[in-house]
Amino acid sequence: MAAADADAVRARLGREPDAAFDVVVRDDDGAPVVLRNAPLTADGVPMPTRYWLCDPGLNRRVARLEAAGGVRAAEASVDPTALAAAHAVYAAERDAALPSDWEGPRPHGGVGGTRAGVKCLHAHYAWHLAGGDDPVGAWVAGRLA
Repeated sequence: MAAADADAVRARLGREPDAAFDVVVRDDDGAPVVLRNAPLTADGVPMPTRYWLCDPGLNRRVARLEAAGGVRAAEASVDPTALAAAHAVYAAERDAALPSDWEGPRPHGGVGGTRAGVKCLHAHYAWHLAGGDDPVGAWVAGRLA
């Protein structure tokens, strides 16, 4: 990870990142928008959120959508079978990034650690922006357009 990315992410989060990460989506100016987190924090704690939205403006917009009942609306609008499939793909990708010899606690759930349904529009939207086939992330993108 480049020092400039670490500094930019630290500034955007207002704290040190909990896990190693790669910047997988950038804005037009090159600033980080979406991070792909390692499946474990630096001290070995499971990190269920593989994709993290770190753009402050997008975070505010998604937070407003959540505050207006977006989690329930998204869950009611998307096909539950497609959502379950998205959770499974997300979890499989994250789990595949675990060290092969890891014997400690493992992350659980799908998008944002959710086993079923929708918990966090930010996590779904981040994965969608990173290219994930996430029906909730697509729903969020449609609402933000």
